[in-house]
Amino acid sequence: MRKMFLMGRSEAGKTSLTQVIKGEKLHYKKTQYTNIAEDMIDSPGEYAESKYFSLGLACFSFEADVVAIVQAADEPYNLFGQSLHTFIQRPLIGVITKTDSVYANVPMIRQWMNDAGCERIFEVNNVTGEGVAELMDYLSEDTERLTLEQAKFKQRLGLREWDPLPEGVAYPD
Repeated sequence: MRKMFLMGRSEAGKTSLTQVIKGEKLHYKKTQYTNIAEDMIDSPGEYAESKYFSLGLACFSFEADVVAIVQAADEPYNLFGQSLHTFIQRPLIGVITKTDSVYANVPMIRQWMNDAGCERIFEVNNVTGEGVAELMDYLSEDTERLTLEQAKFKQRLGLREWDPLPEGVAYPD
């Protein structure tokens, strides 16, 4: 399973999502520090909410295979700017939580995530588990492990390391 790094504002549902993925019973637990597990990195919302702590998000992103911005469907504002993916050297996905809220505005959150550059967006409900299986399937997909020479070759082609090679192009011998 790919290691996923979760970032988002306080109360977006990051810790609840980790509990659901691990098959744990949901219980409120304020994340006080960055929790690193075998396949998950859960960060405090304050890291995303403060420019003084946001550098930590960039540092932790290098420990993950995939970076997920987590936003509740009833978010009152967007923390993540357009083209966020340009400084994160990992695949960027979006996870929309609290989709059952009476104040949910999923199309708006989707637009924010598209603007940030999310490659895929998942809608999940941490209480019912709806949408979690699709996210788990994505995280279970095998990723190509590259040698340094293969990564450099992709860079020379203008590709990110997780982008597929164009049709008819092969790694040099």
